[in-house]
Amino acid sequence: ELLARLNTYELAYRMQMSVPEVLQLSTETEETQKMYGLDQPETREFGTQMLAVRRLVERGVRFIQVQHGAGGAGVWDAHGGLLSNHERNFRAVDKPIGGLLRDLKQRGLLDSTLVIAMGEFGRTPWINPARGRDHYPDAWSLMMTGCGLGRGIVTGSTDEDGIAVQDRLYNEQNLFATIFRALGIDPYAEYDLPGMPTFHRVENQAAAIQELLV
Repeated sequence: ELLARLNTYELAYRMQMSVPEVLQLSTETEETQKMYGLDQPETREFGTQMLAVRRLVERGVRFIQVQHGAGGAGVWDAHGGLLSNHERNFRAVDKPIGGLLRDLKQRGLLDSTLVIAMGEFGRTPWINPARGRDHYPDAWSLMMTGCGLGRGIVTGSTDEDGIAVQDRLYNEQNLFATIFRALGIDPYAEYDLPGMPTFHRVENQAAAIQELLV
C-alpha cells in the first residue's frame, strides 16, 4: 500500500514537470500553428487544444478527452438560436479537427490513434416552441477515424426528417465493440476492471461494425 502511494506521488511529480514543456506551443512552426487555426480568432481556442492533443499523443498519453463549449448548458446546448449558434460552433471546431487529423497522419500517428468526435445524444428534428430542440435518443451521429478504420465510410441513415433510423440500426454496444476492435482489444474477453463495458453475445447485439474494420 505504501509503495502504491509512493508511485502515485511520483506520477504526479512527473506530470507536473512534463506538462509545461508539452504546452509550449510556440515551439511549433508557423505553418503548423496555421493548420490548427491558431492565427484566427474564431479557431484559436479550440485549435490550441487540438495542437496540445497532438503533442500529448507524441509523448505516449493513452487517453485524451477534449470538450468544446463548456459542457452542460454550454454553446452546443441547442435548444434555441440554432442557426447562429451552430454556424459559430462549426467554424470554431472544423479547421482544428481537420488540422489534428492531417498532422497525425503526416507524422505517422493516425494509424495508432483512434479519434472520435461526438456529442452525448441526438437532437429532435422538430422544434418545441417552448424549448427549441430537445434531447433525443433515437437518431445520433458521430465521426470516428484512425487505427486502421476505413476512411470516408458513412454507415447508417435516418429517414428524410431525421426522426427514425431506417438503415443499419446501431446501439452503444456496437459502438464500443467497434472501438475495442480498432484498439486491438477483444470486446468479449473477461476483464476484471471496474467500469469496463460489458458485452453480450445475444442476437449479435454487441457486434462490431465490420464495414469500418477494413
